[in-house]
Amino acid sequence: MYITIDETDRRPIYRQVADEIKALIARGSLSEGMALPPVRQVADDLSVNLNTIAAAYRELQKEGLLKVRHGAGATVLSRRLSQVSDNDLRKGLRASLAHMALAGLPRTEIAEIVNEELGDLFRRDRY
Repeated sequence: MYITIDETDRRPIYRQVADEIKALIARGSLSEGMALPPVRQVADDLSVNLNTIAAAYRELQKEGLLKVRHGAGATVLSRRLSQVSDNDLRKGLRASLAHMALAGLPRTEIAEIVNEELGDLFRRDRY
């Protein structure tokens, strides 16, 4: 499992880790039933506190993507978020689009970025 942390990112580190794992699940790099590395190993690899990684794993468990058992580790439970409405999904997208517009990007460039990201999400690590 390859994830990175961006120290210039304003999101908390646990959120970055959770989002990176979500992307790996969405791309199919992590499939249902696959075990994730132990919290301590990921924390050591990223040079962060193990509680940070534990928080990311717990967050993903709340979202229904991971099953976390103390002492047994974490496994991918599902490739789908549980209990997320269309409206909730659109809120996140709207916020990201608004952020790009406020950064001064024209509509055509925003659409290009969105299309590139979609292509990247659905192309990577697919065999």
